[in-house]
Amino acid sequence: MSEVELPEQQMSSLEDFVVSFCFSPTALLGAAALLLCFHLVSNKFTSQEFRKLPPGPRPLPLLGNLLQLDLNKLDISLWELSKKHGSVFTVYFGTNKVVVLAGYKAVKEALVGCAEEFGDRDIAPIFSDLNLGHGILFSNGESWKEMRRFAISTLKDFGMGKRLSEHTILEECHFLIQVFESYKGKPFDTGCPLNLATSNIISTIVYGSRFEYDDPRFIVMVRRSNESVRILGSASIQIYNMFPRLTSWMKNRQLLLKNYAAAVADVKELIMHRKETLDPHLSRGLVDCFLIQKQKEDEACVKDTHYNEKNLIFTVTNLFSAGTDTTATTLRWGLLLMAKYPHIQDQVQEELSRVLGSREVQVEDRKNMPYTDAVIHETQRLANIVPMAIPHKTSRDVTFQGFFIKEGTTVFPLLTSVLHDESEWESPHFFNPSHFLDEKGAFIRRDAFMPFSAGRRACLGESLARMELFLFFTSLLQRFRFTPPPGVKEEELDLTPAVGFTLGPMPHELCAISRQ
Repeated sequence: MSEVELPEQQMSSLEDFVVSFCFSPTALLGAAALLLCFHLVSNKFTSQEFRKLPPGPRPLPLLGNLLQLDLNKLDISLWELSKKHGSVFTVYFGTNKVVVLAGYKAVKEALVGCAEEFGDRDIAPIFSDLNLGHGILFSNGESWKEMRRFAISTLKDFGMGKRLSEHTILEECHFLIQVFESYKGKPFDTGCPLNLATSNIISTIVYGSRFEYDDPRFIVMVRRSNESVRILGSASIQIYNMFPRLTSWMKNRQLLLKNYAAAVADVKELIMHRKETLDPHLSRGLVDCFLIQKQKEDEACVKDTHYNEKNLIFTVTNLFSAGTDTTATTLRWGLLLMAKYPHIQDQVQEELSRVLGSREVQVEDRKNMPYTDAVIHETQRLANIVPMAIPHKTSRDVTFQGFFIKEGTTVFPLLTSVLHDESEWESPHFFNPSHFLDEKGAFIRRDAFMPFSAGRRACLGESLARMELFLFFTSLLQRFRFTPPPGVKEEELDLTPAVGFTLGPMPHELCAISRQ
Protein backbone atom coordinates (compact mmCIF):
# COMPACT_ATOMS: atom_id res chain seq x y z
CA MET A 1 0.00 0.00 0.00
CA SER A 2 1.11 3.53 -0.72
CA GLU A 3 1.70 5.88 2.20
CA VAL A 4 -1.21 8.18 3.02
CA GLU A 5 -0.31 11.83 3.25
CA LEU A 6 -2.28 14.10 5.59
CA PRO A 7 -3.06 17.61 4.59
CA GLU A 8 -0.73 20.29 6.14
CA GLN A 9 -3.59 21.75 8.22
CA GLN A 10 -4.42 18.31 9.61
CA MET A 11 -0.73 17.71 10.38
CA SER A 12 -0.57 20.99 12.32
CA SER A 13 -3.68 20.09 14.31
CA LEU A 14 -2.16 16.71 15.21
CA GLU A 15 1.07 18.32 16.43
CA ASP A 16 -0.89 20.79 18.53
CA PHE A 17 -2.85 17.91 20.01
CA VAL A 18 0.30 15.93 20.85
CA VAL A 19 2.02 18.94 22.39
CA SER A 20 -1.01 19.97 24.39
CA PHE A 21 -1.56 16.39 25.57
CA CYS A 22 2.06 15.78 26.57
CA PHE A 23 2.23 18.95 28.66
CA SER A 24 -1.17 18.78 30.24
CA PRO A 25 -1.34 18.22 34.04
CA THR A 26 -3.01 14.85 33.52
CA ALA A 27 -0.29 13.67 31.16
CA LEU A 28 2.48 14.91 33.46
CA LEU A 29 0.98 13.06 36.40
CA GLY A 30 0.61 9.95 34.31
CA ALA A 31 4.19 10.17 33.12
CA ALA A 32 5.42 10.72 36.67
CA ALA A 33 3.46 7.71 37.87
CA LEU A 34 4.88 5.62 35.03
CA LEU A 35 8.43 6.72 35.85
CA LEU A 36 7.87 5.97 39.56
CA CYS A 37 6.61 2.49 38.76
CA PHE A 38 9.61 1.93 36.52
CA HIS A 39 11.92 3.17 39.29
CA LEU A 40 10.38 0.89 41.90
CA VAL A 41 10.42 -2.12 39.63
CA SER A 42 14.01 -1.33 38.65
CA ASN A 43 15.05 -0.94 42.30
CA LYS A 44 13.32 -4.15 43.27
CA PHE A 45 15.05 -5.95 40.44
CA THR A 46 18.39 -4.44 41.40
CA SER A 47 17.84 -5.31 45.07
CA GLN A 48 16.92 -8.87 44.29
CA GLU A 49 19.54 -9.36 41.65
CA PHE A 50 22.51 -7.49 43.11
CA ARG A 51 21.52 -6.86 46.74
CA LYS A 52 19.98 -10.10 47.84
CA LEU A 53 18.76 -9.69 51.41
CA PRO A 54 18.98 -12.44 54.06
CA PRO A 55 15.73 -14.45 54.16
CA GLY A 56 13.61 -14.94 57.24
CA PRO A 57 10.11 -15.49 58.59
CA ARG A 58 7.50 -12.96 57.53
CA PRO A 59 7.14 -10.25 60.21
CA LEU A 60 3.88 -8.78 61.47
CA PRO A 61 3.37 -5.00 61.58
CA LEU A 62 4.85 -3.51 64.79
CA LEU A 63 5.31 -6.92 66.45
CA GLY A 64 7.78 -8.27 63.90
CA ASN A 65 8.47 -11.95 64.65
CA LEU A 66 7.74 -11.80 68.39
CA LEU A 67 4.99 -14.41 68.18
CA GLN A 68 7.50 -16.90 66.75
CA LEU A 69 10.09 -16.39 69.51
CA ASP A 70 10.37 -17.55 73.11
CA LEU A 71 12.06 -14.61 74.86
CA ASN A 72 13.04 -16.86 77.78
CA LYS A 73 14.86 -19.24 75.41
CA LEU A 74 15.72 -16.84 72.64
CA ASP A 75 18.87 -18.61 71.48
CA ILE A 76 16.96 -21.88 71.04
CA SER A 77 14.16 -20.12 69.12
CA LEU A 78 16.67 -18.53 66.74
CA TRP A 79 18.55 -21.78 66.32
CA GLU A 80 15.32 -23.53 65.30
CA LEU A 81 14.59 -20.78 62.77
CA SER A 82 18.07 -21.19 61.28
CA LYS A 83 17.23 -24.80 60.39
CA LYS A 84 14.53 -23.47 58.08
CA HIS A 85 16.00 -20.17 56.85
CA GLY A 86 19.73 -20.94 56.73
CA SER A 87 22.91 -19.79 58.46
CA VAL A 88 22.32 -16.09 57.65
CA PHE A 89 18.75 -14.90 58.16
CA THR A 90 16.67 -11.93 59.28
CA VAL A 91 14.24 -11.58 62.17
CA TYR A 92 12.40 -8.53 63.47
CA PHE A 93 12.23 -7.73 67.17
CA GLY A 94 9.29 -5.39 66.96
CA THR A 95 10.36 -3.00 64.23
CA ASN A 96 14.08 -3.65 64.85
CA LYS A 97 15.77 -5.65 62.11
CA VAL A 98 18.33 -8.22 63.24
CA VAL A 99 20.54 -10.49 61.13
CA VAL A 100 21.33 -13.79 62.85
CA LEU A 101 24.49 -15.78 62.11
CA ALA A 102 24.12 -19.50 62.87
CA GLY A 103 26.70 -22.29 62.81
CA TYR A 104 30.47 -22.31 63.23
CA LYS A 105 31.33 -21.44 59.63
CA ALA A 106 29.09 -18.37 59.40
CA VAL A 107 30.06 -17.00 62.82
CA LYS A 108 33.78 -17.45 62.28
CA GLU A 109 33.68 -16.01 58.75
CA ALA A 110 31.88 -12.91 60.04
CA LEU A 111 33.73 -12.26 63.31
CA VAL A 112 37.21 -13.28 62.14
CA GLY A 113 37.16 -13.14 58.34
CA CYS A 114 35.18 -9.86 58.22
CA ALA A 115 36.27 -8.50 61.59
CA GLU A 116 36.09 -4.83 60.59
CA GLU A 117 32.66 -5.05 58.96
CA PHE A 118 31.11 -6.95 61.89
CA GLY A 119 33.23 -5.36 64.63
CA ASP A 120 31.01 -2.61 66.02
CA ARG A 121 28.89 -3.08 69.13
CA ASP A 122 25.13 -2.81 68.91
CA ILE A 123 24.12 -0.82 71.98
CA ALA A 124 20.58 -1.67 73.01
CA PRO A 125 18.54 1.04 74.76
CA ILE A 126 19.05 -0.50 78.22
CA PHE A 127 22.84 -0.48 77.81
CA SER A 128 22.72 3.06 76.49
CA ASP A 129 20.79 4.01 79.64
CA LEU A 130 23.28 2.29 81.92
CA ASN A 131 26.69 2.94 80.32
CA LEU A 132 26.02 6.21 78.47
CA GLY A 133 28.44 5.20 75.69
CA HIS A 134 31.43 4.92 78.05
CA GLY A 135 33.63 2.03 79.17
CA ILE A 136 34.59 -1.05 77.15
CA LEU A 137 31.64 -3.40 76.63
CA PHE A 138 29.02 -0.99 75.30
CA SER A 139 30.88 1.69 73.37
CA ASN A 140 32.24 2.23 69.86
CA GLY A 141 34.69 4.42 68.01
CA GLU A 142 37.94 5.89 69.29
CA SER A 143 36.86 5.83 72.94
CA TRP A 144 36.27 2.06 72.80
CA LYS A 145 39.56 1.45 70.97
CA GLU A 146 41.57 3.41 73.53
CA MET A 147 39.82 1.93 76.58
CA ARG A 148 40.20 -1.62 75.26
CA ARG A 149 43.88 -1.05 74.43
CA PHE A 150 44.47 0.46 77.86
CA ALA A 151 42.64 -2.36 79.67
CA ILE A 152 44.47 -5.15 77.83
CA SER A 153 47.85 -3.48 78.35
CA THR A 154 47.21 -2.84 82.04
CA LEU A 155 45.80 -6.30 82.74
CA LYS A 156 48.95 -7.78 81.21
CA ASP A 157 51.13 -5.50 83.33
CA PHE A 158 49.37 -6.83 86.43
CA GLY A 159 49.93 -10.41 85.50
CA MET A 160 46.99 -11.52 83.36
CA GLY A 161 48.03 -14.98 82.24
CA LYS A 162 51.35 -14.75 84.09
CA ARG A 163 52.88 -15.93 87.37
CA LEU A 164 51.56 -12.92 89.29
CA SER A 165 47.96 -13.83 88.44
CA GLU A 166 48.64 -17.46 89.33
CA HIS A 167 49.79 -16.44 92.81
CA THR A 168 46.73 -14.20 93.30
CA ILE A 169 44.31 -16.95 92.23
CA LEU A 170 45.95 -19.66 94.35
CA GLU A 171 45.86 -17.37 97.36
CA GLU A 172 42.12 -16.86 96.77
CA CYS A 173 41.68 -20.64 96.42
CA HIS A 174 42.77 -21.04 100.04
CA PHE A 175 40.09 -18.61 101.23
CA LEU A 176 37.45 -20.33 99.08
CA ILE A 177 38.40 -23.79 100.38
CA GLN A 178 37.98 -22.52 103.95
CA VAL A 179 34.42 -21.43 103.13
CA PHE A 180 33.59 -24.80 101.57
CA GLU A 181 35.08 -26.60 104.60
CA SER A 182 32.92 -24.54 106.96
CA TYR A 183 29.80 -26.37 105.71
CA LYS A 184 31.26 -29.67 107.00
CA GLY A 185 29.81 -31.73 104.16
CA LYS A 186 26.29 -30.34 104.51
CA PRO A 187 24.37 -29.06 101.45
CA PHE A 188 24.94 -25.43 100.43
CA ASP A 189 24.57 -23.13 97.42
CA THR A 190 27.98 -22.85 95.76
CA GLY A 191 27.00 -19.63 93.96
CA CYS A 192 27.73 -17.04 96.63
CA PRO A 193 31.27 -18.16 97.61
CA LEU A 194 32.27 -18.72 93.99
CA ASN A 195 31.07 -15.25 93.02
CA LEU A 196 32.96 -13.67 95.92
CA ALA A 197 36.14 -15.54 95.02
CA THR A 198 36.14 -14.68 91.31
CA SER A 199 35.16 -11.09 92.10
CA ASN A 200 38.18 -10.79 94.35
CA ILE A 201 40.51 -11.69 91.48
CA ILE A 202 39.31 -8.81 89.31
CA SER A 203 39.15 -6.53 92.38
CA THR A 204 42.83 -7.25 93.12
CA ILE A 205 43.79 -6.38 89.56
CA VAL A 206 41.57 -3.29 89.34
CA TYR A 207 41.95 -1.83 92.84
CA GLY A 208 45.15 -3.49 94.05
CA SER A 209 43.52 -5.28 96.99
CA ARG A 210 40.95 -7.97 97.77
CA PHE A 211 37.89 -7.85 100.04
CA GLU A 212 37.07 -10.06 102.99
CA TYR A 213 34.17 -12.43 102.34
CA ASP A 214 32.25 -10.99 105.30
CA ASP A 215 32.65 -7.36 104.16
CA PRO A 216 29.01 -6.14 103.98
CA ARG A 217 29.65 -3.69 101.13
CA PHE A 218 31.50 -6.33 99.09
CA ILE A 219 28.67 -8.83 99.57
CA VAL A 220 26.11 -6.24 98.44
CA MET A 221 28.24 -5.21 95.43
CA VAL A 222 28.53 -8.81 94.20
CA ARG A 223 24.89 -9.64 94.90
CA ARG A 224 23.74 -6.49 93.10
CA SER A 225 25.92 -7.29 90.08
CA ASN A 226 24.53 -10.84 89.88
CA GLU A 227 20.96 -9.56 90.15
CA SER A 228 21.55 -7.10 87.33
CA VAL A 229 23.00 -9.79 85.04
CA ARG A 230 19.93 -11.94 85.68
CA ILE A 231 17.47 -9.10 85.03
CA LEU A 232 19.23 -8.04 81.82
CA GLY A 233 18.17 -11.35 80.28
CA SER A 234 14.53 -11.06 81.31
CA ALA A 235 11.69 -10.88 78.78
CA SER A 236 10.60 -7.49 80.11
CA ILE A 237 14.01 -5.91 79.37
CA GLN A 238 13.97 -7.40 75.88
CA ILE A 239 10.54 -5.84 75.36
CA TYR A 240 11.91 -2.51 76.61
CA ASN A 241 14.76 -2.71 74.08
CA MET A 242 12.19 -3.15 71.30
CA PHE A 243 9.80 -0.42 72.46
CA PRO A 244 11.82 1.92 74.73
CA ARG A 245 9.46 4.89 74.47
CA LEU A 246 6.42 2.85 75.42
CA THR A 247 7.87 0.68 78.19
CA SER A 248 10.38 2.82 80.09
CA TRP A 249 8.18 2.50 83.17
CA MET A 250 8.87 -1.25 83.53
CA LYS A 251 9.83 -2.39 87.03
CA ASN A 252 12.93 -4.31 85.89
CA ARG A 253 14.29 -1.28 84.04
CA GLN A 254 13.81 0.88 87.11
CA LEU A 255 15.56 -1.74 89.26
CA LEU A 256 18.51 -1.86 86.85
CA LEU A 257 18.84 1.93 86.93
CA LYS A 258 18.78 1.81 90.73
CA ASN A 259 21.39 -0.97 90.88
CA TYR A 260 23.71 0.81 88.46
CA ALA A 261 23.40 4.10 90.34
CA ALA A 262 24.42 2.29 93.54
CA ALA A 263 27.28 0.51 91.75
CA VAL A 264 28.59 3.80 90.33
CA ALA A 265 28.44 5.36 93.80
CA ASP A 266 30.52 2.47 95.23
CA VAL A 267 33.06 2.71 92.41
CA LYS A 268 33.37 6.48 92.83
CA GLU A 269 34.10 6.04 96.53
CA LEU A 270 36.72 3.36 95.90
CA ILE A 271 38.34 5.47 93.17
CA MET A 272 38.39 8.51 95.46
CA HIS A 273 40.27 6.51 98.10
CA ARG A 274 42.81 5.42 95.48
CA LYS A 275 43.16 9.01 94.27
CA GLU A 276 43.85 10.28 97.80
CA THR A 277 46.62 7.70 98.30
CA LEU A 278 47.98 7.75 94.74
CA ASP A 279 51.73 7.38 94.22
CA PRO A 280 52.66 8.26 90.60
CA HIS A 281 55.70 5.98 90.87
CA LEU A 282 53.89 2.91 92.22
CA SER A 283 50.74 1.61 90.54
CA ARG A 284 48.66 -0.76 92.66
CA GLY A 285 46.14 -1.64 90.00
CA LEU A 286 44.25 -0.56 86.91
CA VAL A 287 42.64 2.43 88.66
CA ASP A 288 46.05 3.83 89.61
CA CYS A 289 47.30 3.41 86.03
CA PHE A 290 44.26 5.25 84.70
CA LEU A 291 44.61 8.12 87.18
CA ILE A 292 48.32 8.51 86.39
CA GLN A 293 47.62 8.59 82.66
CA LYS A 294 44.83 11.11 83.24
CA GLN A 295 47.21 13.36 85.16
CA LYS A 296 49.74 13.22 82.31
CA GLU A 297 47.16 14.13 79.68
CA ASP A 298 45.69 16.91 81.84
CA GLU A 299 49.15 18.42 82.32
CA ALA A 300 49.81 18.16 78.57
CA CYS A 301 46.42 19.82 77.88
CA VAL A 302 45.40 16.96 75.59
CA LYS A 303 42.15 17.84 73.84
CA ASP A 304 39.32 15.32 73.69
CA THR A 305 41.11 12.93 76.03
CA HIS A 306 39.43 9.58 76.66
CA TYR A 307 40.94 9.46 80.15
CA ASN A 308 38.00 11.01 81.94
CA GLU A 309 36.02 10.09 85.05
CA LYS A 310 33.10 8.48 83.21
CA ASN A 311 35.32 6.19 81.16
CA LEU A 312 37.14 5.14 84.33
CA ILE A 313 33.92 4.44 86.24
CA PHE A 314 32.28 2.40 83.49
CA THR A 315 35.48 0.56 82.56
CA VAL A 316 35.71 -0.57 86.19
CA THR A 317 32.03 -1.57 86.40
CA ASN A 318 32.32 -3.45 83.08
CA LEU A 319 35.37 -5.39 84.27
CA PHE A 320 33.82 -6.06 87.68
CA SER A 321 30.60 -7.49 86.20
CA ALA A 322 32.21 -9.46 83.37
CA GLY A 323 35.11 -10.71 85.50
CA THR A 324 32.82 -11.98 88.24
CA ASP A 325 29.73 -13.51 86.67
CA THR A 326 31.05 -15.49 83.72
CA THR A 327 33.85 -17.33 85.55
CA ALA A 328 31.77 -18.04 88.66
CA THR A 329 28.86 -19.28 86.54
CA THR A 330 31.13 -21.66 84.62
CA LEU A 331 32.56 -23.02 87.88
CA ARG A 332 29.04 -23.58 89.24
CA TRP A 333 28.25 -25.61 86.12
CA GLY A 334 31.49 -27.54 86.53
CA LEU A 335 30.78 -28.60 90.11
CA LEU A 336 27.16 -29.45 89.27
CA LEU A 337 28.30 -31.65 86.37
CA MET A 338 30.81 -33.44 88.62
CA ALA A 339 28.02 -34.25 91.08
CA LYS A 340 25.74 -35.43 88.28
CA TYR A 341 28.38 -37.58 86.56
CA PRO A 342 30.43 -39.14 89.40
CA HIS A 343 32.32 -41.46 87.03
CA ILE A 344 33.78 -38.38 85.31
CA GLN A 345 34.60 -36.85 88.69
CA ASP A 346 36.41 -40.12 89.53
CA GLN A 347 38.63 -39.80 86.45
CA VAL A 348 39.44 -36.15 87.18
CA GLN A 349 40.40 -36.93 90.76
CA GLU A 350 42.45 -39.96 89.71
CA GLU A 351 44.44 -37.72 87.35
CA LEU A 352 44.85 -35.07 90.04
CA SER A 353 46.16 -37.64 92.53
CA ARG A 354 48.52 -39.15 89.97
CA VAL A 355 49.99 -35.84 88.75
CA LEU A 356 49.89 -33.71 91.90
CA GLY A 357 49.81 -36.05 94.85
CA SER A 358 49.21 -33.75 97.81
CA ARG A 359 51.08 -30.69 96.50
CA GLU A 360 49.42 -27.48 95.31
CA VAL A 361 48.41 -27.27 91.66
CA GLN A 362 50.24 -24.92 89.27
CA VAL A 363 49.28 -23.60 85.84
CA GLU A 364 52.08 -25.57 84.18
CA ASP A 365 50.42 -28.79 85.41
CA ARG A 366 47.70 -28.30 82.81
CA LYS A 367 49.80 -29.91 80.07
CA ASN A 368 50.10 -33.06 82.17
CA MET A 369 46.38 -33.26 82.93
CA PRO A 370 44.67 -33.64 79.54
CA TYR A 371 41.51 -35.26 80.93
CA THR A 372 40.91 -32.51 83.50
CA ASP A 373 41.60 -29.88 80.83
CA ALA A 374 39.09 -31.61 78.53
CA VAL A 375 36.45 -31.65 81.30
CA ILE A 376 36.85 -27.89 81.84
CA HIS A 377 36.58 -27.19 78.10
CA GLU A 378 33.56 -29.46 77.77
CA THR A 379 31.92 -27.68 80.71
CA GLN A 380 32.34 -24.36 78.90
CA ARG A 381 31.02 -25.83 75.66
CA LEU A 382 27.93 -27.48 77.08
CA ALA A 383 27.13 -24.68 79.56
CA ASN A 384 27.17 -22.12 76.73
CA ILE A 385 26.77 -19.28 79.23
CA VAL A 386 26.76 -16.40 76.70
CA PRO A 387 24.52 -17.99 74.04
CA MET A 388 24.28 -15.03 71.62
CA ALA A 389 27.51 -13.26 72.55
CA ILE A 390 26.91 -9.54 73.03
CA PRO A 391 25.17 -8.21 69.89
CA HIS A 392 27.32 -6.75 67.13
CA LYS A 393 26.55 -4.13 64.49
CA THR A 394 27.86 -3.73 60.95
CA SER A 395 30.25 -0.81 60.57
CA ARG A 396 29.62 -0.51 56.82
CA ASP A 397 27.57 -2.07 54.02
CA VAL A 398 28.75 -5.64 53.49
CA THR A 399 27.93 -8.54 51.20
CA PHE A 400 28.24 -11.69 53.26
CA GLN A 401 27.72 -15.21 51.91
CA GLY A 402 25.88 -13.68 48.98
CA PHE A 403 23.55 -11.52 51.10
CA PHE A 404 23.58 -7.74 51.35
CA ILE A 405 23.65 -6.41 54.95
CA LYS A 406 23.31 -2.67 55.37
CA GLU A 407 25.58 -0.54 57.56
CA GLY A 408 24.26 -0.23 61.13
CA THR A 409 22.38 -3.55 61.09
CA THR A 410 22.21 -5.40 64.41
CA VAL A 411 23.90 -8.81 64.20
CA PHE A 412 23.50 -11.75 66.59
CA PRO A 413 26.40 -14.24 66.41
CA LEU A 414 24.54 -17.28 67.75
CA LEU A 415 27.20 -18.99 69.89
CA THR A 416 24.72 -21.70 70.86
CA SER A 417 24.75 -22.87 67.25
CA VAL A 418 28.57 -22.92 67.29
CA LEU A 419 29.13 -24.74 70.58
CA HIS A 420 26.33 -27.21 69.77
CA ASP A 421 26.91 -27.40 66.00
CA GLU A 422 26.00 -30.94 64.93
CA SER A 423 28.50 -30.82 62.08
CA GLU A 424 31.36 -29.97 64.46
CA TRP A 425 30.68 -32.05 67.60
CA GLU A 426 30.12 -35.79 67.80
CA SER A 427 27.51 -35.56 70.59
CA PRO A 428 26.71 -31.83 70.85
CA HIS A 429 23.87 -32.11 73.36
CA PHE A 430 25.63 -34.35 75.89
CA PHE A 431 28.48 -33.87 78.36
CA ASN A 432 31.34 -35.64 76.63
CA PRO A 433 34.96 -34.70 77.53
CA SER A 434 36.12 -36.91 74.63
CA HIS A 435 35.30 -33.98 72.35
CA PHE A 436 38.69 -32.60 73.44
CA LEU A 437 40.71 -35.83 73.53
CA ASP A 438 42.34 -37.81 70.73
CA GLU A 439 42.51 -41.59 70.50
CA LYS A 440 45.56 -41.66 72.78
CA GLY A 441 43.94 -39.48 75.43
CA ALA A 442 45.93 -36.33 74.59
CA PHE A 443 44.18 -32.97 74.71
CA ILE A 444 43.18 -31.50 71.33
CA ARG A 445 42.00 -28.01 70.50
CA ARG A 446 38.79 -27.58 68.51
CA ASP A 447 38.22 -24.62 66.19
CA ALA A 448 34.52 -24.57 67.02
CA PHE A 449 35.29 -24.01 70.72
CA MET A 450 34.25 -20.37 70.90
CA PRO A 451 32.86 -19.57 74.39
CA PHE A 452 34.80 -16.28 74.52
CA SER A 453 33.45 -15.21 71.11
CA ALA A 454 36.02 -14.17 68.47
CA GLY A 455 37.38 -11.25 66.49
CA ARG A 456 37.64 -7.63 67.59
CA ARG A 457 35.06 -8.03 70.34
CA ALA A 458 36.36 -11.29 71.83
CA CYS A 459 36.60 -11.37 75.63
CA LEU A 460 39.66 -9.32 76.59
CA GLY A 461 40.10 -11.31 79.83
CA GLU A 462 40.16 -14.73 78.17
CA SER A 463 43.63 -15.74 79.37
CA LEU A 464 42.79 -14.68 82.94
CA ALA A 465 39.47 -16.55 82.85
CA ARG A 466 41.15 -19.71 81.55
CA MET A 467 43.70 -19.59 84.36
CA GLU A 468 40.99 -19.01 86.98
CA LEU A 469 38.87 -21.90 85.71
CA PHE A 470 41.80 -24.31 85.80
CA LEU A 471 43.18 -23.32 89.19
CA PHE A 472 39.85 -22.97 91.02
CA PHE A 473 38.41 -26.17 89.53
CA THR A 474 41.46 -28.35 90.22
CA SER A 475 41.99 -26.92 93.73
CA LEU A 476 38.39 -27.69 94.68
CA LEU A 477 38.36 -31.18 93.10
CA GLN A 478 41.66 -32.00 94.78
CA ARG A 479 40.20 -31.17 98.19
CA PHE A 480 36.51 -32.17 97.91
CA ARG A 481 34.19 -34.71 96.40
CA PHE A 482 30.96 -33.10 95.20
CA THR A 483 27.68 -34.98 95.63
CA PRO A 484 23.95 -34.21 95.49
CA PRO A 485 22.23 -33.47 98.83
CA PRO A 486 21.10 -36.54 100.81
CA GLY A 487 18.01 -38.11 99.26
CA VAL A 488 18.69 -36.63 95.80
CA LYS A 489 19.90 -38.93 93.04
CA GLU A 490 22.50 -37.85 90.46
CA GLU A 491 19.99 -38.13 87.63
CA GLU A 492 17.64 -35.76 89.48
CA LEU A 493 20.11 -32.86 89.28
CA ASP A 494 18.63 -30.38 86.82
CA LEU A 495 20.78 -29.09 83.96
CA THR A 496 18.11 -26.69 82.67
CA PRO A 497 19.66 -23.20 82.56
CA ALA A 498 18.08 -20.30 84.41
CA VAL A 499 16.94 -17.21 82.51
CA GLY A 500 19.52 -14.41 82.46
CA PHE A 501 21.89 -12.39 80.31
CA THR A 502 24.29 -15.25 81.01
CA LEU A 503 22.95 -18.79 81.45
CA GLY A 504 23.67 -20.17 84.90
CA PRO A 505 22.29 -23.33 86.50
CA MET A 506 18.97 -23.33 88.31
CA PRO A 507 19.30 -22.68 92.07
CA HIS A 508 20.65 -25.83 93.69
CA GLU A 509 22.72 -27.15 96.57
CA LEU A 510 25.65 -29.56 96.65
CA CYS A 511 27.67 -31.30 99.33
CA ALA A 512 31.44 -30.77 99.40
CA ILE A 513 32.83 -33.88 101.13
CA SER A 514 36.44 -33.53 102.28
CA ARG A 515 38.84 -36.01 100.66
CA GLN A 516 41.51 -35.50 103.32
